[in-house]
Amino acid sequence: MAPSAAQRIIIENCAIATVDADDTEYATGHVVVAGNIIESIGAGKAPEGLENVVRRVDGTGHLVTPGLVNTHHHFYQWITRGLATDHNLFNWLVALYPTWARIDAPMLAAATQGSLGMMVRGGVTTASDHHYVFPQGSGDLVAAELAAAAEIGARITLARGSMDRSEKDGGLPPDFAVETTEGALLATEEAVDKHHDASFGSMVHISVAPCSPFSVSTELLREGAVLARCRGVRMHTHGSETVEEEKFCHELFGMGPTDYFESTGWLGDDVWMAHCVHMNDSDIAAFARTGTGVAHCPSSNARLAAGIARVPDMLAAGVPVGLGVDGTASNESGELHTELRNALLINRLGAHREAALNARKALRLGTYGGAQVLGRTAEIGSLEAGKLADLVLWKLDGLGHSSIADPVTALVFGAAAPITLSLVGGKPVVEDNHLTNVDEDAIARTARAEAQRLARIAAEG
Repeated sequence: MAPSAAQRIIIENCAIATVDADDTEYATGHVVVAGNIIESIGAGKAPEGLENVVRRVDGTGHLVTPGLVNTHHHFYQWITRGLATDHNLFNWLVALYPTWARIDAPMLAAATQGSLGMMVRGGVTTASDHHYVFPQGSGDLVAAELAAAAEIGARITLARGSMDRSEKDGGLPPDFAVETTEGALLATEEAVDKHHDASFGSMVHISVAPCSPFSVSTELLREGAVLARCRGVRMHTHGSETVEEEKFCHELFGMGPTDYFESTGWLGDDVWMAHCVHMNDSDIAAFARTGTGVAHCPSSNARLAAGIARVPDMLAAGVPVGLGVDGTASNESGELHTELRNALLINRLGAHREAALNARKALRLGTYGGAQVLGRTAEIGSLEAGKLADLVLWKLDGLGHSSIADPVTALVFGAAAPITLSLVGGKPVVEDNHLTNVDEDAIARTARAEAQRLARIAAEG
């Protein structure tokens, strides 16, 4: 609970979609924020006589929702956007790994602010980044990313990735871009011990995140699972993204990706995987049985021609599913609110699928579903008294949404909605569609310069 002397922000006269267990909505309601938590929420005006009110927002023409939760990203890719635009996943990786292998700490800091800034400006309040490229001599990349993210003001789950299977071992990354198995485990353990904060309202979580079946050894997966469970942190990787990955697993391990992951300890309610496009009924049942979560990345899956994940079937089976932007080299827009719409539309493709997803299910994927796969539903993902004040005030009375009566439909089906106010723990991170804590133009200039520097270094070999 917030202390009685906490400063209060009142938002009223707005539509509210709480995304709680009952999908409670208010056509006209209020939210009272006290310190970093939601003190009250309900229909009509805020209670009279509240003390220490430092701000009162008239939300007429707006919809309040929980902040969006991004469950999968690769921030570093912000400085390699627009490349290899007509490739499938494996060819795209082969084309870009030689460039990514030259990344250093200043590049990652710039890319983090570009990636995270774009998401936050579009309604994200919590973001997970899967960073797995640690070239030799690149500096302290974990510290660089976290420092850059702190300036933006969003919550971060940094999935400390790793690769130990390079070209010489039949993998895709260049030899100098991977770590040894022992080195990767030690560095991951150090990141967890130094940066993970499990307290209520934490701004930084660290998870253990070997990259993918085709870029890490079985030993790294198994030992990574042991490390994560010893330290009490979550686990993340890529899974079942392409038919090529399915073939790779059968050829190398004699089984499909899901069975392989289960054999290495990588199914469980402390695990979430990105993509999960090529899942059969048995795979979905295994995820449901174990509580393994999924980060659904519809735009990236389409960009790389990976296929359509069976999200409605996963949800029906009880699999936790959230949304992910994925890296901005495979989703150049870099915005999660567009994934609400794309998830709905892509999952309706095919005959008689007009009800596969609807607007409210899409919003739930992007909020509560994301909190679920990141293990933070006690804190975020829905608007409820006692939860963290991570929320977004979407402006829906302009031209783009003027003739759509239902505000949730307007948000999901309509054009990208402007944001009047976004709070993380009661602190503004967006006002009037602009980031509040950083200079957006400066971020753009720095990212452009670092992208050019990376391109020069890569060209020099």
